[in-house]
Amino acid sequence: MTIENSTATDIFKILELYDHAISYQSKMGAVQWPKFTKEDIKKEVDAAQQWKIVIDDQIACVWMTTFNDPYIWEHKNRDPSVYIHRIATHPTFRGQHFVKHIIDWALTFAKKQQKSFIRMDTAGHNEKLISYYTCCGFTFLGSEPLNDTANLPDHYHNTPVCLFEMEV
Repeated sequence: MTIENSTATDIFKILELYDHAISYQSKMGAVQWPKFTKEDIKKEVDAAQQWKIVIDDQIACVWMTTFNDPYIWEHKNRDPSVYIHRIATHPTFRGQHFVKHIIDWALTFAKKQQKSFIRMDTAGHNEKLISYYTCCGFTFLGSEPLNDTANLPDHYHNTPVCLFEMEV
């Protein structure tokens, strides 16, 4: 298993994994991500914000990082943090606890970037995800409505957001 930045040649596979995730979210009755475009993912790849776990030359899991998330984290955005978004696992690889591997990677990554926190969020109040993320070591900070969703994707509108953080 390796963790590395995604490349332009990965864009269609990333979109495929996001489609699988959206389908799974629908099946589970969770808040669904919007459909992402090739251009959306290309911007993230070009900015070195898209990551992947590769197993036996297959992309098993992808996610996106950023160092800035003001619309979700509001005043806490001032804290030096790595924000992890949109973890999507290929259905063949589900159940392998990639979040734990991503956390191990993120702790090292955050230290190198001189960040104090790793943060995640999830739209809606999903008890199963809350339990899983806290078992992985995150502190659940609560579920809150967002004040300004105009600049956020649709899945953040009209739903509370669960916030998680881990000190580096």
